[in-house]
Amino acid sequence: MKRMFSTLFLAAALGMCVAGVSQAAESAPESLQALRVSGKGPITDVGGAIWSQAKAVKVAMQPQVVAVPTNPTPAIKEVTVRSLHNGEWLALQLEWQDYTKSDTVVVDGFADQIAIELPVVYDEKSPPSPMMGNVGSRVNVLQWRASMQKDLDRGREMKIQDIYPNAPDADLYYTDRLSKEAGQPYLGAKGLGNAVALQGSSPVLDMMAEGFGTLTARSQPQATGKGVYKDGSWHVTITVPMAPAGENAPKLAVGGKTVVAVAVWDGGSQEVGSRKAWSDWVNLSLGQ
Repeated sequence: MKRMFSTLFLAAALGMCVAGVSQAAESAPESLQALRVSGKGPITDVGGAIWSQAKAVKVAMQPQVVAVPTNPTPAIKEVTVRSLHNGEWLALQLEWQDYTKSDTVVVDGFADQIAIELPVVYDEKSPPSPMMGNVGSRVNVLQWRASMQKDLDRGREMKIQDIYPNAPDADLYYTDRLSKEAGQPYLGAKGLGNAVALQGSSPVLDMMAEGFGTLTARSQPQATGKGVYKDGSWHVTITVPMAPAGENAPKLAVGGKTVVAVAVWDGGSQEVGSRKAWSDWVNLSLGQ
């Protein structure tokens, strides 16, 4: 009986996965065209005139029903994507409706997030899996987080008093009395150098993966970006160098082609981790 149940469960899961892929194939989005613009350095402009001529492509989001915990009814159904490059940096602007702005992480609440995914090495005949890549086919995952954007916008990390205004200040921490090395074990994830816990200068996590459960921060993160919440929608720009340092990010050329995928999380709907919406690959060409 147990074996029969397991077989039926696996068949159902595979059926949903195949149905999702078939649906995506039937409604494949238009190709993205990264418009070439002037200038140098990272493109972090959000919603400015620079984006007015860039082609907007509506990307349908799919439920994540392969990895547990699944998300069969995601909150975000569609993301509008535009792309630019200046010969040195590629940028994608992502916009989606979200009437519950979530930019604080607490014990029982999560923040809004969005990510783009690019193959580290693009093979048109055999692209990686759009669901975090696969063994031997690594992907570069660039995830913007609303909580990190909030910290950067106000110039400091969140304090207990930001959530609980009447909470007293702690009068003593281990790090106030110990050396940096001795106090490190008491800093939790920060002490271990966790990329999410460390306050950096970018709201974008620059990571790599070769399948579910393999997501790892790059040793030389270079991606950056910016997000703005306005009129019930998020407007986020993620930008990466076209000639990055290291071997775990795609090297892109003017006039070249690749593919990009999108994943999005609605914190107000308790979406986090594998509880997300995702897209299939979208063709992306870099204009001359």
